[in-house]
Amino acid sequence: MLDKGQQERLLKIARQTLEEHIRKGRISEFKEIDPALTQKCGVFVTLTKKGQLRGCIGYIQPILPLDETISKMAIESSTGDPRFPPVSSEELKEIHIEISVLTPLQLINDVNKIEVGKHGLYIRKGLFSGLLLPQVATSYAWDKWQFLDQTCIKAGLSPGDWREKDSQIFIFSAQIFGEE
Repeated sequence: MLDKGQQERLLKIARQTLEEHIRKGRISEFKEIDPALTQKCGVFVTLTKKGQLRGCIGYIQPILPLDETISKMAIESSTGDPRFPPVSSEELKEIHIEISVLTPLQLINDVNKIEVGKHGLYIRKGLFSGLLLPQVATSYAWDKWQFLDQTCIKAGLSPGDWREKDSQIFIFSAQIFGEE
């Protein structure tokens, strides 16, 4: 778990990266010494504007150090989310940043282990896969079954495909924090 100071530092990294990349076309470099900020974790950076999603991209697996992942995902969520046009410099003051630091994925065989509000879902079936963060289910007031079906839809599958024998369901938790 990251403490308040570490969370604020990571939010500052995301904000500075976002501002410099969009305004100046540069990518900031950070040299963190706090081991908690350089550990490898899965991370998603979510951008909203006036409460509406504006971009969300991340790494499911712990590939890079946390500070580096957040910097890269701040850029990707602002310019690489195919659902949205790139964030403009005029929008920056209205963009709110939220970071979700993920626990490792846990493959489950019993959907009764899913706790809405605590767990995020990652479903994989063949070449298809989709992930929804824990806060998505609570923001839409979904029950477990709706959450499973919506994760299938996100993966490009049909609702209910999570029941198929060749589907894999993973759960994870996240420490979620954002700008004030």
